[in-house]
Amino acid sequence: MSRNRFVVAIAATAIVAAGVAAGVVGLTRGGSTHTVTVLEQSGAPVANTTSNQLSIAEIAQHTKSVVEIIATSSSFNQSPYPYGDSKASQAEGTGWIYDSSGHIVTNNHVIDGATSIKVNFPDGSSYKATVTATDPATDLAVLKVNAPSSKLAPLTLGDSSKVAVGDGVVAIGDPFGLAGTVTTGIVSAVNREIQSPDGSPVEGAIQTDAAINHGNSGGPLFDLQGNVIGVTAQIESDSGGNDGVGFAIPSNLIKSVVSQLISKGSVQHPFLGVAPQTATNGVKITSVQSGSAAASAGLKVGDMITSVGGKKTTTADALRAAIDGYKPGDSVTLSILRNGSMKTLHVTLGSRPAN
Repeated sequence: MSRNRFVVAIAATAIVAAGVAAGVVGLTRGGSTHTVTVLEQSGAPVANTTSNQLSIAEIAQHTKSVVEIIATSSSFNQSPYPYGDSKASQAEGTGWIYDSSGHIVTNNHVIDGATSIKVNFPDGSSYKATVTATDPATDLAVLKVNAPSSKLAPLTLGDSSKVAVGDGVVAIGDPFGLAGTVTTGIVSAVNREIQSPDGSPVEGAIQTDAAINHGNSGGPLFDLQGNVIGVTAQIESDSGGNDGVGFAIPSNLIKSVVSQLISKGSVQHPFLGVAPQTATNGVKITSVQSGSAAASAGLKVGDMITSVGGKKTTTADALRAAIDGYKPGDSVTLSILRNGSMKTLHVTLGSRPAN
């Protein structure tokens, strides 16, 4: 019997038309259903095994830095007069305070298409937010609020490259509008590849069994030192609800993307220009895009990439993750196997095309 599997982008969406509320909105990408939703759970505490770890209760104090985001969008039903009318929809998600200037990090799919955005703080105060910049390719967005400094307690980013399977984690968010919900679990896997709602691959995602549900989108995932190691963004599920398989965008990617969004207003992603395929001896190149960095460096179909920047590379996902660790314009050394001989190529990375 076949199973219905959903990849769910977790921002809860309510549609209001003529005073009647509707249900959750779904976006279909490549055969998978992406539903805007929020996260929640009641989890079991994770053991505090080292002296520098915090208790779950101590990490839960970070709820003061986690906010609820209400994104409202408007559309017009172009039915013949007199039936045409306007409709409004609201997406509910989570965000967290990035710096003392009032910047807030969330998922792009939470605020995508919004005509107005409101941020609700844990103390009950609300502020209008403006969009600083967005990056649909990584499903990240930065908002700005003019709130008093006393309400702005920035969270600390951790190093997602040091996250290991079995590490304890804590998620804080607003699933189903339940503000300040705290759930716990472990890191189930690392270096997963997920897709942003626009179809772009996001490398290095953290998989966790901490309960996340509709509304958790954009919320922080903490390690047991109280550092943000990811932004909860998706769940994989047979039912559309939490089945214990959630994914978070890694903090090292967040740091790179958010810093560019704030300072430049956009993000340029590195681009090699090949189609990779995992093979026995490395990563096989099945196509090379004309005019790309790979083509300029002399990469050919059939080449086997074995290392990037001196680091062994054995899978297509690892190759994409390695390239994502650089910036456009960076020079990267590739070790390749061609017709039984090892070669070294130097590639100057380009910028990823919009399509």
